[in-house]
Amino acid sequence: MRLRELSERSGVSTATIKYYLREGLLAPGRQINTTTAEYDEEHLRRLRLVRAMIQVGGVPVAKVREVLGHVDDDSLGRTIRMGAALWALPQVPEPDTEDEYVRAAGEEAERLLEALGWTNARSLITISPAYRRLVVSIAAFRRLGYDWETELLMSYARLMHEAAVLDLDFVETHGSEAEKVETAVLGVILAQPILQALHRLAQEEESARRYGFG
Repeated sequence: MRLRELSERSGVSTATIKYYLREGLLAPGRQINTTTAEYDEEHLRRLRLVRAMIQVGGVPVAKVREVLGHVDDDSLGRTIRMGAALWALPQVPEPDTEDEYVRAAGEEAERLLEALGWTNARSLITISPAYRRLVVSIAAFRRLGYDWETELLMSYARLMHEAAVLDLDFVETHGSEAEKVETAVLGVILAQPILQALHRLAQEEESARRYGFG
């Protein structure tokens, strides 16, 4: 397909597609002559991914380029490839280890992972953005005077493990390694808001069942 058709099928303007090409977010098309290139379904799929990351996920262009670099790096194993791509997304800053709440939250998070038997997750705590987010969130709760006990956190963690199984089962339905990693990235950008919305709807449903609408 030519640039105009790629634009029509993707819903992305030709000017924006040219910008993505210049920024290296989209591979060049097959050159037909000095002024015309031809694009295929792979370009269309990648363009939709880029658009979702920027427009829906609010990911900066520089970060999109970094994520896609990991998505396309077939020298890495799948776990490392997926992890590198996901970790390249914008993350929470490093927590202040001098903060007493952060230290206590870090100890709680380590106890949680040990109790769950998540040995792989424990091996990544020094570099995992997800672990940092967990610690920062627990610390924020405690700073406000709330304390989630380990048992409650474990119940939520087990539910999240079931969700992770569903996530990776879905990833496995895709063909190439790049598609699998892309699906994992989209899961963070697009599926997590869906899960958050379902969680909130479930809370509203349970609240109405317990307390009514009065």
